[in-house]
Amino acid sequence: MGDGLHDRVWRLWRDGSLPQAASSLRTHLKLKPKDAQALQLLGQTLLRMGDHAAGIVALQRAVQAQPSSPELRCDLGNALVGADRVSEAITQWESVLESHPDHAASLAALAASYPKVGRSLDGVRAGERAVALRPDWPGATANLALALSTAGRTEDAQQALAEGVRRHPGESRLWSTWLFGMNFRLHPIEWVHQAHRAFGARFTAPAPCPPSDPDPERPLRIGVVSPDLGQSSVSHFIGAFLAHRPAGDTMVAFSTGQPRHDDTTAARLRTLFDEFVEAWHMDAPALEAAMRRRRLDVLIDLAGHVWNNALPVLATKPAPVIVSAIGYANTTGVPAVDWRLVDSITDPPGHEGHCTERLLRLDPCFLCFEPGESPEPASPPDDQPFTFGSFNNADKVSPETIRLWTAAVHAVPGSRLLLKSQAMSEPSARLRLQERLDQAGMPADRVEMIAYATDRNAHLRVYTRVHASLDTTPYNGTTTTCEALWMGVPVITTLGDRHAARVSASLLAAVGHPEWVARDQDDFVRIAVALAGDRARLADLRARLRSEMAASPLCDASGYANRFHAAIRSCWSDACASTRRG
Repeated sequence: MGDGLHDRVWRLWRDGSLPQAASSLRTHLKLKPKDAQALQLLGQTLLRMGDHAAGIVALQRAVQAQPSSPELRCDLGNALVGADRVSEAITQWESVLESHPDHAASLAALAASYPKVGRSLDGVRAGERAVALRPDWPGATANLALALSTAGRTEDAQQALAEGVRRHPGESRLWSTWLFGMNFRLHPIEWVHQAHRAFGARFTAPAPCPPSDPDPERPLRIGVVSPDLGQSSVSHFIGAFLAHRPAGDTMVAFSTGQPRHDDTTAARLRTLFDEFVEAWHMDAPALEAAMRRRRLDVLIDLAGHVWNNALPVLATKPAPVIVSAIGYANTTGVPAVDWRLVDSITDPPGHEGHCTERLLRLDPCFLCFEPGESPEPASPPDDQPFTFGSFNNADKVSPETIRLWTAAVHAVPGSRLLLKSQAMSEPSARLRLQERLDQAGMPADRVEMIAYATDRNAHLRVYTRVHASLDTTPYNGTTTTCEALWMGVPVITTLGDRHAARVSASLLAAVGHPEWVARDQDDFVRIAVALAGDRARLADLRARLRSEMAASPLCDASGYANRFHAAIRSCWSDACASTRRG
């Protein structure tokens, strides 16, 4: 393939002209149907367009044309993972290693993919070898950390990330993964805050971005940037402000997450935007340019430091007003982000020093839950032992959480603890968690661990085995707390010293059950014992909790949207006033 075609395709990618790039490559391939590099570019172009099936076919043809190329097999493996064909992807990378045992890209890919098929320890070994071969490559460190975390070695993952940040201080993704992981443990809050500030300090102060038309009353162009504009926890909390917005306002999505096939949630969310920009394949300059071309007034970031975030772009100030909302339970640390959406329970007066943004309090709760289709609540059988449950991410199971759970289980004779998360499908993660529970005095015969259910209704039906849900700390459940309540299950939580440790308290207050928020461990146990001792009350709660929740501010979509957009309007008005004063 000539350099001319290669350069033209790259220019078309940069400009977002993907159909034209595909057309040029197909024309070339009519003349040279076995040009492996052209087939590779066609596959990558089709993937960027969201056509996974055709992209995979093109990459398979590229591998057939040049089967000895490790790069082509790596690309095919990545495409297969994007189509949820993980086992086939693993076969491609293992095939590379048979002839190229030191191929770091294949080892790093296996580090990220082995855990998806229950082979986290193999993933750790592959990741360690990739890092040893390529200590200069941040991606190898990131994938090693992922394998360690999936294997239940959260602290080891954080150490690997900290070392990666030390070696690669300019690598934003490593920083973000490290900062995100800090939320799972009870580190001193000021230390966590300073680490986030250090991330933000890496960026050059952005040029001012004043409103182009500082009229506080005019319709707004609002951008929403997120990797989670599809099936995800975040998707349960964004429908209200998207579907119910002021007349005249327009909303543009910038999706930084790679699209997944057959994602019905993504298809539904697309209809709520005036424009949907597939930004997952854009580099930072291209995404910044795409945002600036649309002359946004307000940009809402739903990701913070989660994977595939756009913080390096936000740091350039591509909109006059930038708001961090919903998707991240801490400050971004980025000076260009103006506001952070919270409420008076998650961030009461006095918490302003915990973040770099100004606090935008949306009371009574900063969230609005959209339950979607769900099975009806049902109580456990009368003869079942009292069962506590937690379906939270296993990374949230901190030492403090284990102490709370152990105390509650010991205080209720004969009770059991049912744990369910994606990590429970991984043998090494289950074993490591059981070891931690054993050390805390939790008998193994009173704990049951079950694997994550990909079908949401099957997942929710497991709540019919749970009498009361036990929250995690210092990182509370959010979607899991809402789902438990929606299925008629009370949630016992504690009130912590930071946003992530106060979210469930906000949710419970919004639903009308602040009595399940404990002051400390003794109070946590008291609430657990009281609930366990009154099966009649639990049955009554199972019958009416959903209707209480549906009638509460937590599920009032139009009321929440009115408050949300009024808050956004206040941020815009503040920016307009600042411009006039300046």
